[in-house]
Amino acid sequence: MLIFFACTAMLIIGYFVYGGLVDRLFGPDTSRATPAMCMADGVDYVPMSKTKIFLIQLLNIAGLGPVFGPILGALYGPSALLWIVFGTLLGGGVHDYFSGMLSIRYKGQSIPDVVGYNLGPAFKQFMRVFSIILLLLVGVVFVLGPAKLLAKLSGVEVGMWVAGIFAYYFLATILPIDKIIGRFYPFFGAILVFMAIAVPAALMFQGYHMFPNLTLENLHPKHLPMWPLMFITIACGAISGFHSTQSPLMSRCVCNEREGRFIFYGAMVAEGFIGLVWATVGMSFYQSPEALNASLAAGGPANVVNEACIALLGGFGGVLAILGVVVLPITSGDTAFRAARLIIADFAKYSQKESVRRLYIAMPLFAVGYVISLANFDVIWRYFGWANQTLAAIVLWTAAAYCIKLGKNHWIATVPAVFMTAVTNTYLCNATIGFNLPMDVATGIGVISAILALIWFLYTFRPTRIAQMAAGDNA
Repeated sequence: MLIFFACTAMLIIGYFVYGGLVDRLFGPDTSRATPAMCMADGVDYVPMSKTKIFLIQLLNIAGLGPVFGPILGALYGPSALLWIVFGTLLGGGVHDYFSGMLSIRYKGQSIPDVVGYNLGPAFKQFMRVFSIILLLLVGVVFVLGPAKLLAKLSGVEVGMWVAGIFAYYFLATILPIDKIIGRFYPFFGAILVFMAIAVPAALMFQGYHMFPNLTLENLHPKHLPMWPLMFITIACGAISGFHSTQSPLMSRCVCNEREGRFIFYGAMVAEGFIGLVWATVGMSFYQSPEALNASLAAGGPANVVNEACIALLGGFGGVLAILGVVVLPITSGDTAFRAARLIIADFAKYSQKESVRRLYIAMPLFAVGYVISLANFDVIWRYFGWANQTLAAIVLWTAAAYCIKLGKNHWIATVPAVFMTAVTNTYLCNATIGFNLPMDVATGIGVISAILALIWFLYTFRPTRIAQMAAGDNA
């Protein structure tokens, strides 16, 4: 258990040290009025306490990713723990912080507009379409995942749960943010905290051999390559582009910029801890990658969650822990559709104050979501994984561009942007859902494309070019 505690300690220390560095670099301005304070509308712009916003942000971003992803990533062995820790601190935390704080600076606007202000109008238009597609994929994935868990738990067929979850999502999408999300999330958060503490505690006190295969070698029983698959598989538990679509929802509720590190960077660190919990379950409850793989073959990550929770915590405690997992995707799926509604509304400049206007956007969104839900879950998950990390790379490039424009050290965002560009392009070139090229060829293309992206970025945002752009804006 020492390794688990060491990783947890690294996350906590990283929040204060590296998170503090990121915060100082950005420079929150306590005298600047936030969108929640100067644009309150009682629907989406609603001032809330930082504690409530942190909890909502955590539940918004922590979908199936920090559970299903680390479980699948555990097949690779303890290397997954390193990616969760360093990915969270150096990549995910930076990504989430900037996506939230930049949205505050840009009057609570959605991520396509934030990207457009910094990378240009072409990226803005691309991001509008790309973000909506990703959010629909997220919404569907986060319907089917919890529906399967609840069906296994209750014996009620999956279709009934899908219908019920879709109905809840619809209400959460159109009602003011403090009517359902603001009221139910504290209860959901209590269940989540129970799951996150009880599961590792049960592993420790019941005498399981923790991390019996302690090596950094690739232990995947199917011999799948660690690069780039592990970095795509463990998404939300380390870095996730989906988070950038959720942060603007909470940026519209923040009362003071000084709260940004706690809310945005802090929620990512908390999600990294959840990822650690389930990666540890995958490597310790199952004493070998082969045993974990057998459980996955019997019913996917949902089966692993069910087996581990019931065995570790018994009937009542196991059910509570499973519900703690269920609330994660449900509290991300509802805000996925809500964020899609707001992106479309921002693009069309279509006021959302009247409920009927929200219905005009929400109804077609849910119709498309239902059609997507009829597709194969595994295929949807693979497309979600690639799209998710691609969005993360774009947002990191956006953060780097913002830093350069303000004369700040941009490498804090540029380095993870280059890495994630190489990961996503390698995966796209190699995967069967992409170009299905041999891994060595795919890796070469991925690395070269990342280097070219860096060269383009440094050339485009060189100091003389920034000065020219500023002069043009002032003309």
